[in-house]
Amino acid sequence: MASTFEVLAEPRRREILDLLRGGERAVGDLTDRLALAQPAVSKHLKVLREAGLVEVRSEAQRRWYRLRPAPLREVDEWLAPYRQFWNERLDALGQHLDHMPDEPGGKEHS
Repeated sequence: MASTFEVLAEPRRREILDLLRGGERAVGDLTDRLALAQPAVSKHLKVLREAGLVEVRSEAQRRWYRLRPAPLREVDEWLAPYRQFWNERLDALGQHLDHMPDEPGGKEHS
């Protein structure tokens, strides 16, 4: 899983995944949308493919990429306890702030 996080650490790769969330896309479309040179996009796609985050199919002269959700599901499952941890802390902070006076010596929120 560490390699998945390393791959996701690169902002352009996350942008590519965001675009692929909407469905399969050709390399040329990704190049246009990202305003990057084709070799740069292809390099990012190779890294994503090797990490198992995307899959590719060839059709004539075009290569089409699509998202593979399973590795992202694994990341989400790993993050779930931390999400719960922070949600509980933020809820407790919200409740604490709701009971604080607006001004020194003022009334509490209700």
